[in-house]
Amino acid sequence: MSEESGTQRVAPYGAWESPIATEMLTAGALRFDELDVDGDDLYWVESRPDEQGRYAAMRYSSNGEISEVTTSEHSARTLVHEYGGGSSAVSGGIGYYSNFTDQRLYRRAVDGSEPPTTLTPELPIRYADATVDDARGRLICVAEDHRREGLEAANYLASIPCDGSGADADDITRLHEGFDFCSSPRLSPDGRRLAWICWNHPNMPWDATELWLAEVATNGSLLAPQRIAGNANGDVSITEPQWGPDGTLYCISDASGWWNIQRWDGTQLVPVLSMEAEFGQPQWEFSMSTYAVMDECCLVAQYGNAEGRRIGVIDMDEGELRELETPFNSFGYFTAAVGPRVICAAAGPETGAAIVAINVDNGEIETLRASAAPEIDADYFSAAEAIEYPTTDGTTSHAYYYAPRNPEFQAPDGELPPLVTFIHGGPTSATSPGFNLAIQYWTTRGFAVVDVDYRGSTGYGTAYRRALNGRWGIVDREDCEAAAKFLVERGDVDGSRLAIRGGSAGGYTTLCALTFGDVFTAGASYYGVSDAAALAEDTHKFESRYLDSLIGPYPERAELYQQRSPIHAVDRLSCPIIFLQGLEDKIVPPNQAERMVDALREKGLPVAYLAFEGEQHGFRQAANIQRATEAELDFYGRIFGFTPAGEIEPVKIENL
Repeated sequence: MSEESGTQRVAPYGAWESPIATEMLTAGALRFDELDVDGDDLYWVESRPDEQGRYAAMRYSSNGEISEVTTSEHSARTLVHEYGGGSSAVSGGIGYYSNFTDQRLYRRAVDGSEPPTTLTPELPIRYADATVDDARGRLICVAEDHRREGLEAANYLASIPCDGSGADADDITRLHEGFDFCSSPRLSPDGRRLAWICWNHPNMPWDATELWLAEVATNGSLLAPQRIAGNANGDVSITEPQWGPDGTLYCISDASGWWNIQRWDGTQLVPVLSMEAEFGQPQWEFSMSTYAVMDECCLVAQYGNAEGRRIGVIDMDEGELRELETPFNSFGYFTAAVGPRVICAAAGPETGAAIVAINVDNGEIETLRASAAPEIDADYFSAAEAIEYPTTDGTTSHAYYYAPRNPEFQAPDGELPPLVTFIHGGPTSATSPGFNLAIQYWTTRGFAVVDVDYRGSTGYGTAYRRALNGRWGIVDREDCEAAAKFLVERGDVDGSRLAIRGGSAGGYTTLCALTFGDVFTAGASYYGVSDAAALAEDTHKFESRYLDSLIGPYPERAELYQQRSPIHAVDRLSCPIIFLQGLEDKIVPPNQAERMVDALREKGLPVAYLAFEGEQHGFRQAANIQRATEAELDFYGRIFGFTPAGEIEPVKIENL
C-alpha cells in the first residue's frame, strides 16, 4: 500500500515499485571474458543467460561487424578446475575452443566458412588456456586428465595438433608434468620460448606459485625447463606471464606485499613499478589478464587499493604511472590493439559491463560491445559509497554501501530501511563498485545494501588477503557483522531487519553469521557450505586442499572443522533462512544445503529450499536466476513484514 505525499508516494521500505523488473537481470545481460586480438579483429567469450547460460566465442571484425565463431550448438566453456576460463584461442583467422557438453577441443574458421573440426579424442580429458603455436601447427594448453580411476585428476601441459590429426589418438602428447597444477602457457613472439606457471597442493595460485621457462625445440619438445622465480613451498604468488613484442617476459608477483608487475632480466625478476596497489587478481579462472604490454616501453594496467580502482599507463623507462581518466571503476581482460589503444572489459558507477577501446594517448573511449542495459533514468541508481569501519582485533575492514533510492517513493516518517548484506564468494575474491543491476534491484525497492570486502578479500594487499588464513568462518563473519552494526550506529538502517546473503564461500559466511552470531535476523544461502569437513572430503581437485590454509589441515584438525561448521551448531540458530541450490553442483554438492534444511525443519525454524535442475556451481540460466531473486525478495517480505510490489510467485516457507 502507498499514499501520495507531494510528488512522491509513501510506501514502506522494501515495498517500493521498481523500474527494474526481475527479467531485466538477465535479458540481454552479457559477461565478457577472454579478450584477444588477431590481426585487426577482436575476439572474446560472452555468457548468455537467455540461452540456458551458453558461452559464445565472438568476433568483432575490422569493419565493425559482430559475428559468432562458435556454432549455436556449441558452448565455449571448459570445466578445468570446474571454474573454467581460457576456453578459446584464435590465430590466423582460425578459432579454437573447448565445447561444454563433451569437453573436446574444436577448430573453426572465424568467418564461418567451414564446420567445426574436432581436435581431441573422446577421452575424459578437459582442456584450457591454449596458446597457438603456428610454427608447429599445434595448441599448447593445460590438460586435466580424469582417466586415473580412484585418483585425483592429473594436470599437465599438452600439445594438440591443429589439423585434427589427434582426434583419434589414444593419448595426448605431454610437454611438462610433475606438478599438481599448471596454467598460463605463453609462447614468446618468435616461438622459441615458453613460459608458464606451476604450483602444488596445498597451495592455491594466490598462495605460492613458480614461474617456469624453457626453450622450444624444432620438434616442439621443451628443452631444459627451469624454474626462474617463485617457490611452491614459499609464500610468493606469481601470475599472468606475458611477453612483450620485443621478447621481454613480464608477470605479476606479490613478493613486495602487493601484486605488482615485474619483468625477467635474464637472471631475476625486477619491478616495473613498485606501488602499494594491486595490479593483479586471484586466478580463479584461466586467461585472466589485468594488464597489456603495448610496446617495449609502455604497458597499460588496472590497479586498485582502498582508494578505488583505476587504469593507468606505465612508462617502463621512467618507472612512472599516468592515470587515465575514464568513467569506469572496474576493469578486466586487457589486450593490446593495433595503434595506441588498449581493449578491456569495463564497468562504471552507472554503466554496465562493456568491451571498450581506450586510446592511451588522448583518453578517447569507444564502446565495441555492451551488455544490453534497460533504459532506466540514472536518478534511480544508488551510487557506491566506499566505507572503512572498525572490526575485531583493532583492525579496519572495507565495504561499499548503497542507500535506498527511488525518486518516486519515500518511506513513512521514522522508518529505517532493511539492510541486505552481500557476501562475495571465494573467499579469496573481492566485490566491485562497478554498476550492478542486481544491487540496484534491491535499492530501488527500498532496501539498503552493503557489499563487504571482509579480511581475506583481494585488492588491499597480501597481508589483508592472508588475514583470513586459519580463521575462515570467524573474521569474515565478524567483518560482516561489524559492517551491519556500523550502519545501524550511523543511523542508516533498521537494526531489527538485517539480512545477509551470499553464494558458495559467501554462503558459508552467511550460514556462519546466522549460526554463530546474533546480528542478522534473516539470510539467503546460494549453494553455500554448511559442513566444512564434507567440503574437504567431497570437492574437486583445485580446491581440495584450499581449506588447509583457511581452517587447517584435514583430517588432522577435524575438531576445528566441526567447530566451524554450521551444520553441527543448529541449536544456536534462531532466524529464518532460504536455501537456493543447483542440483549438478560438483563444488558444493546439494547435500550441503539439504542437510541444513532438514536440521531447520526439525528445529521448527522458518526455512525455504529451492533446488534447480541443470544448474552447476553458480546459476547461469535466466529463468533460474529470475526465480531465485524473486523467491528471496518474497522471503524477506514475509519475514520482515512488508508486501513487495508487483506479481511475485510466493515461495514455500515451512514452519512460518
